[in-house]
Amino acid sequence: MSLATSRSVLRRHATPDVDYQLTVPAIMRRSAMLFGGRPIVSRDGGAIHRYTYADMLRRAKQLAVALGDLGVRPGDRVATLASNDRRHLEGYFAVPAMGAVLHTLNVRFHARDLAHVIEHADDRVIMVDGRLLPQFQQLPIPSCVRHVIVMDNGDLPDFPDRAIAYEELLASADPDRFDYPDCDERSAAAMCYTSGTTGLPKGIVYSHRAIALQALNLLTADSIGLGQRDVVLAVVPMFHINGWCLPYAAALAGAALVLPGASLDPKSLVELVESERVTVSAGVPTVWLGVLHALAGGSLAGDISSLRALVVGGSAAPKSLVRGFQERYGVCVLQAWGMTETTSIATLCRLPPDLDEASEDVQYDVRAKQGTPAPYLEVRARSLAGLVPWDGVTMGELEVRGPTVASEYYNEPAASDRMTVDGWFRTGDVVTIDARGYVEICDRSKDLIRSGGEWIGSVALENALMGHPAVAEAAVVAVPHPKWGERPLAVVVLKAGRRASADDLRQHLAPDFAKSAESTRAAKRSPEETFFRATFELPGRSPRPRISPTGK
Repeated sequence: MSLATSRSVLRRHATPDVDYQLTVPAIMRRSAMLFGGRPIVSRDGGAIHRYTYADMLRRAKQLAVALGDLGVRPGDRVATLASNDRRHLEGYFAVPAMGAVLHTLNVRFHARDLAHVIEHADDRVIMVDGRLLPQFQQLPIPSCVRHVIVMDNGDLPDFPDRAIAYEELLASADPDRFDYPDCDERSAAAMCYTSGTTGLPKGIVYSHRAIALQALNLLTADSIGLGQRDVVLAVVPMFHINGWCLPYAAALAGAALVLPGASLDPKSLVELVESERVTVSAGVPTVWLGVLHALAGGSLAGDISSLRALVVGGSAAPKSLVRGFQERYGVCVLQAWGMTETTSIATLCRLPPDLDEASEDVQYDVRAKQGTPAPYLEVRARSLAGLVPWDGVTMGELEVRGPTVASEYYNEPAASDRMTVDGWFRTGDVVTIDARGYVEICDRSKDLIRSGGEWIGSVALENALMGHPAVAEAAVVAVPHPKWGERPLAVVVLKAGRRASADDLRQHLAPDFAKSAESTRAAKRSPEETFFRATFELPGRSPRPRISPTGK
């Protein structure tokens, strides 16, 4: 056989006759075929609702049919303003499954920003959680919105003519009329808007392929490792970057899913962990710090022994949180990093095998980092001098690329400067990357503190402060200084019943941060809050090169 003939045969056998598409409908078909009996638990107000994936998917098909009857067509945007509950979950699958685009609205947005993103996305239908109607009714509803679907158990409240009761809408639709569309995996499935920290919120559109790959990544062993035996408590809001794709990943894996509704206080979360024997959960550090403080402080009792992992992201988790859950309860805290533009989790931290026998201090130092990139995602960091070495010391702005990374903002041509000329996304996060590829967030470029010509990251100071046994939360910001230009100002919230002076906290920081001669005394607002001003410098033994915020 000639070389040309061999190549022809290889091409013919390597290219399938049917190009299987990675889509949300593909996740639905797998879940229905293999995991229809797996449970979904949803807290609806004070009540607990239980059903199965088969029940949820049948209702999702009804919703897709009903939305089609309302005139929703492929490519149309259907928005949701809702917490983590079963009806929101049904919309998560129904809207992409009919070829439309799910637009999750951030319930924490200012009314001005909500009205802007609804109009900017050209939302045709809005599905509103009944508990959020008072907030929604304060908005000027843009003319693009044709229907408002109220997701509630009771009667339809007094509302404009466009309003439709969710359960009545579903009852009008026959799920047998639903046909899986022939979706292109690169077509739009969902969209989410950034938090608008710089100007108005900007939209990111997620393809079916990006969501499917992200969900699959969460099933891998060195990520969360979701499987059929897991019970997933989805604490991260479903309006925040697709709920980190946990709802889709749980359906893909066949894991039981628990939705906490709007109740994210420590007592409510611990009750669900105990009653449902939750094995995995995910959310921002503040949520889990509250749980840890309540359990460790004795104000809350509960059995969390079923938990094997807590995934934290959204901000850097203090080492005290990682150690506290591991040493008190045997729960592994997995640091993660991601953003709206990366379809959620982009890096996740697990110990490398060569550190299995290392000291606890060394292990916790690594576990406090944001970790290594997910499969098919690449990272690098850049300073004004160019790409920085992977030495764990040199800071630079993190740049990423991969199949789950957005290449542009929706209808925002002026925001194209976030992409480098060679196709990497500039995140705005200042990081170090060590020799193993572990990323550690130092700060946001816009939040760096410039003191005496050096850039100081606030994250390390905040995490060190939260390592003090009396400190519940800490934030460090820049304040003007006549000599140094800027100096850090620490704002500290103490745990209930605990006391600590500014001098106590300075002494706690002294081993790792050299203190300048200037300081001021503490000023107390309340028995549980201490605000203090102090000036700190990075340790002289670990000098950092100067770096300016990119693009400033």
